[in-house]
Amino acid sequence: MRQSLTMNITIPCVVELTWTLKDTLGSTLDELHEGVEFFVGGRDLLAKIEHALLGQSVGATLDLHLEPEDAFGDYNEQLVFLESRSLFPAEIEEGQCLEGSALPSNGSAQAPQENLYTITDIYPDHVVLDGNHPLSGIALRLHLKVHRVREATAAELEAASMGVGFFYSPELAVSPSRAKSLDAFEPMSDSDIAPLDLAQINPALAKLDEIFDFDDDDDEDAAPEDPKGTSTGEPNSNTHKKRLH
Repeated sequence: MRQSLTMNITIPCVVELTWTLKDTLGSTLDELHEGVEFFVGGRDLLAKIEHALLGQSVGATLDLHLEPEDAFGDYNEQLVFLESRSLFPAEIEEGQCLEGSALPSNGSAQAPQENLYTITDIYPDHVVLDGNHPLSGIALRLHLKVHRVREATAAELEAASMGVGFFYSPELAVSPSRAKSLDAFEPMSDSDIAPLDLAQINPALAKLDEIFDFDDDDDEDAAPEDPKGTSTGEPNSNTHKKRLH
């Protein structure tokens, strides 16, 4: 396997990267100090990041600006669903995630099964599920550093992925590590829904769970405003918005 300090990034190969991810206001969303390997030419990297890396070598640093269309897309309100509270077990919590395939069969038929859903709000009679990526609708600033470049092994070429991908796009095919987790995930009945362990699917998604806190004590008991000025205590699908803290 060839690896060299002078080997340039081409398709296909494997690169080891560290990064600092910020929003356009300069707030740090994620910072990785230890390198992570990504497959170039497969499913691990967003297209704009991969394109910027081509031709670079060890030691290169890049500063990229990613609009939502280059990253995780615009926020889609059609991916927010109100489900009956009775369909979920009592122990669910805000911030937990569920695979779409694990949602109750008598829930919203419009909810795409390939999405990962976050429980953003729990009301007495309803649960709010958000199928958007936590970084959707956000313009990002990304500082990257290349620490290693090497040829991909035969197994890596076949998989077209290293099994991880902080920059992984939900619209792309499922990575091997995530598929392995899903294969071991037994279908559940409507009354036995359990959240997946994000760390088993993708360590980066587990990190996002730490970055975005959906449980805000300040508005925990607050109800969405009714257009007529009254408080209903229940969500309004037309006014529910994504909450990022």
